[in-house]
Amino acid sequence: MKLGRVVGTVVTTTRVVGLEGVRLLVVQPLDKQRRPKGNVIVAADGVAMAAPEDLVYYVSSREAALAMPDTFVPVDDAIVGIVDAVDAADAAAPERA
Repeated sequence: MKLGRVVGTVVTTTRVVGLEGVRLLVVQPLDKQRRPKGNVIVAADGVAMAAPEDLVYYVSSREAALAMPDTFVPVDDAIVGIVDAVDAADAAAPERA
């Protein structure tokens, strides 16, 4: 699983069968200190609750497809949880998203 922050939403006019009603969110990947790492990605909202500015964890590849309500839909990344706090020896103080 990877850590990220939701920074936006994606609006589409057509969807692949199996992705109807699934929100697509723009996520900035983060490192352990919650600093931006790499380019933003588009992730399907597998928890159906993530919102802009939320700290989330997401999965990629086959795990992303399995995390969706209809499994094996064509997604590369999927949000699988909303982070309440980060508690690690080398991380900054815990944060409520």
